[in-house]
Amino acid sequence: MRENKILSSAALITKVFIFFIIFLNVKAEVVNKKYFKNEQGVLAIMYHRFEENKYPSTNIRLDIFKKHINLIKDNNLNFYNPGEFSIGFKKVKEQKKILLTIDDAFTSFYENAWPILKKEKIPFILFVSTGAVGNRGYMSWDQIKEIEKENFAYIGNHSHSHDYLTKFTFRKFVEDIEESIEIFKNKLGYNPIFFSYPFGEYNSEQKNYISNNFEFAFGQHSGVIDLNKDKYELPRFPINEKYGDIKRFKEVISYLPLQYKIVKPENKFMNDGENPPKMTIEFFEDQKNLENINCFSNEGSNWRKTKIVLIDNILNINFSEKFIQRRGRINCSLKDENGWRFSGFQFVQN
Repeated sequence: MRENKILSSAALITKVFIFFIIFLNVKAEVVNKKYFKNEQGVLAIMYHRFEENKYPSTNIRLDIFKKHINLIKDNNLNFYNPGEFSIGFKKVKEQKKILLTIDDAFTSFYENAWPILKKEKIPFILFVSTGAVGNRGYMSWDQIKEIEKENFAYIGNHSHSHDYLTKFTFRKFVEDIEESIEIFKNKLGYNPIFFSYPFGEYNSEQKNYISNNFEFAFGQHSGVIDLNKDKYELPRFPINEKYGDIKRFKEVISYLPLQYKIVKPENKFMNDGENPPKMTIEFFEDQKNLENINCFSNEGSNWRKTKIVLIDNILNINFSEKFIQRRGRINCSLKDENGWRFSGFQFVQN
């Protein structure tokens, strides 16, 4: 079993520390206190299916995927090895890197994308929902183990059921995640340190549970990871046939992190009476060009420019309408002398 795929003793100590913070009812979230202007970040990309062209909303054509890989190289961007997260998350990344992630472990990944990544030793995380393994269209445990043995390939936990977990009672949610953990321990000998929320959906209670069982967790909201981002709300850019064309992909990989101090509300689940949410983003006092920020959201029935008010370093986002869709998305960006900075957020309702 590879050492870099098991929680280190330092990580275990950290988890114990977090547990006691929560046990003592002290707010678990640490407010970020410093802006790092040299932070280039890690830009995570999310794929699902490869060359399954009858599923365009989750698929990428293989010829386009190959062009994505070449574009990353042509722009002199390096791929990020997920093993660096544990030792380097809070370090300034002065050169931007690209992290590849693949959700669901479809057979089409193993047959089409895996040979390319293996040949070039390109690092990635494969997120696996344990309940689907071996089913038609999904990878087997033998195939997952074949991939897992490579030192550039990492496996992540994607729950057991891959259901809409915010619809679950908390007890049912815990049972689902614990079942996946036990299966991973039985099949691989360990539970992965990485988790991704199915559909990018979670509430605060679920997020707190995940933080006690994993080192990092990914959503499905767009944005660039920087050292000030919440380790259990890491952003990724979803890529599919519609949003994976070469022009857009060039733009995506050029984005820089938009750092911030804290976002409210902390709970990304909208209970009754909380749609739309009263959202604020507090930035750092020494951040520049905040007056250049624009935000867009899918409030109402269509994407639109959202009303914002910047007072000093606090951005108030004033939604005009409720979110109609299950997942409410907000994307904010600003342009400065270094390029476009981008950060996205997602709220969910049942």
